[in-house]
Amino acid sequence: APAGSARWFLGGRLNVSVNCLDQHVEKSPDRVALIWERDEPGTAVHVTYRELLDLTCRLANTLKKYGIQKGDRVAIYMSVSPLSVAAMLACARIGAVHTVIFAGFSAESLAGRIVDSGCKAVITYNQGVRGGRTIELKATVDEAVKNCPSIKHVFVAQRTDNKVQMGDRDIPLEEEMSKADSTCIPESMDSEDTLFMLYTSGSTGKPKGIVHTQAGYLLYAALTHKYVFDYQQGDVFGCVADIGWITGHSYVVYGPLCNGATSVLFESTPVYPDPGRYWEVVQRLKINQFYGAPTAIRLLLNYGEEWVKKYDRSSLKVLGSVGEPINKEAWQWFHQVVGEGRCALVDTWWQTETGGICIAPRPSEEKAEIVPAMAMRPFFGIVPVLMDENGKVIEGNDVSGALCIAQPWPGMARTIHGDHQRFIDAYFKAYPGYYFTGDGAYRSQQGYYQITGRMDDIINVSGHRLGTAEIEDAMADHPEVPETAVVGYPHEIKGEGAFAFIVLKEQTACVDHIKEELKAIVASKIAKYAVPDHILVVKRLPKTRSGKIMRRLLRKVVTEQSGDMGDVTTLDDPSVVEEILDAYQKYKEKSSS
Repeated sequence: APAGSARWFLGGRLNVSVNCLDQHVEKSPDRVALIWERDEPGTAVHVTYRELLDLTCRLANTLKKYGIQKGDRVAIYMSVSPLSVAAMLACARIGAVHTVIFAGFSAESLAGRIVDSGCKAVITYNQGVRGGRTIELKATVDEAVKNCPSIKHVFVAQRTDNKVQMGDRDIPLEEEMSKADSTCIPESMDSEDTLFMLYTSGSTGKPKGIVHTQAGYLLYAALTHKYVFDYQQGDVFGCVADIGWITGHSYVVYGPLCNGATSVLFESTPVYPDPGRYWEVVQRLKINQFYGAPTAIRLLLNYGEEWVKKYDRSSLKVLGSVGEPINKEAWQWFHQVVGEGRCALVDTWWQTETGGICIAPRPSEEKAEIVPAMAMRPFFGIVPVLMDENGKVIEGNDVSGALCIAQPWPGMARTIHGDHQRFIDAYFKAYPGYYFTGDGAYRSQQGYYQITGRMDDIINVSGHRLGTAEIEDAMADHPEVPETAVVGYPHEIKGEGAFAFIVLKEQTACVDHIKEELKAIVASKIAKYAVPDHILVVKRLPKTRSGKIMRRLLRKVVTEQSGDMGDVTTLDDPSVVEEILDAYQKYKEKSSS
């Protein structure tokens, strides 16, 4: 890049790729930008800032050659890799809008998102590799684009050596990139131009394309990355999220690269080839900050401590949790076993819509207390408020209500693509003048925030409002119960009752005894009215690939609407549905006898 890239900032204009690449290439071109921890164990690939800029420019020039211009939308359907990061940055460089679609989504989900966003091109791999399995990415794209008239080109990169069918609109990406120029003048962008769109599930089921813009989003991602995780130059930052989710956008790609960090790209799963994978990677890559999801921690906790203790974790300084509230047992295990009790553990609360972390224990005063399983402290410029049923602000401490944010912040979403009215209805209508998060929260005696769960996962038992997450949390304290999911169902007397699905640790005997213990725990932790009427043991829970439990499906099971399960393509393994229906039928027969 020409020296004096600062001219891109004249009049509030910029280019995000210059902030993430050129500025670091000018100062330290050989600093490692990305460490790609491939699915195959022990085969990490290091990519410097200079190499990533080269990849990005070649990819950007290839897109331009095939008619992609500023403002055009481009779908990225790829597994985590340096090339998928370069694809995001190449779009940013030429002013195109990327929409990354998680590489596990079905053809139908992919097509729906392409059509809604009006993408002109898709960038994909011939195949993906995850957990030792091959995933047919190109075949899925072929299936999807049959129903996508807006798609002009499909750029196909090679992740494996296997040949795939190539048609008229398919372009071999690496081949084209090798012929392309390695410099690409960055497009001058307005701070409020769209940087990317990312689809997230709405409560209605039709995904919403959340729109983030250039300057505010990048500033917020970079600052939260630096201050929440206390990122220091030279640290290796290990966020194990997929780029298909907002966590991957903000804390694998944009935040770390804007800060000139070394960011880990994790292509595999926590249990491949064995449950020690995360910690083996921590040891080998000397990871300093580890950021992952509670669902993975709960899964690993099941396998015991020896898988963790086998590896040297002394490089770790900060641990982070993201995606859902973390229960106390998982928090303690993560903190004590993984972090040896010496790492700060930040439970971060935020959403696709917020662009970056909003509430977390850090930054704070030096050595300030961290309360287990609590997000605690709002980030700079975030003003949380709790609202009551009548839309009034709840003052004081030791109170619960609907979590809202009282003033705008740089990273907030600007609209839902093609449906601004839905944006207003979803986030600004319930409490006029405030952003409504959709979550409930508790403000403690000390004034710290704890997220109690989605307001739409609230059940009403005999007139008592109850977050299903609270019941789950209570039951998860039982040593034999790593995972729980609670849903409401219509109850003749109480209005609604709680139905609990639980997963037990492997060698667990005397199930009935455990059920009684669970009821006692819930009664003592919350109240008698919170005790689930039914507890059903299942082998596993229905989860999306990002680890969120699909409670909607469990509700359908217990309300006996299993004929209409809706879209199950986002499930990690759709066969789990039959498994649970089967268990439920047996449970019902046993109960009635």
